[in-house]
Amino acid sequence: MIVKSVILFLAFIFVLGIFGKWRFPGQQRLADAKCPKCQRYRIGKGPCACEKGRP
Repeated sequence: MIVKSVILFLAFIFVLGIFGKWRFPGQQRLADAKCPKCQRYRIGKGPCACEKGRP
């Protein structure tokens, strides 16, 4: 009985791992929110701090 539950648990974790590699909705939108120069996330619509000359 314990072996069967362990095998089912491992199969469930395996399936979650396969689905976890798929692209989730909104992933491209998060990638677009990054600054192309410094790869930090931009907050708001203005330019990034590296483009303004601030560290």
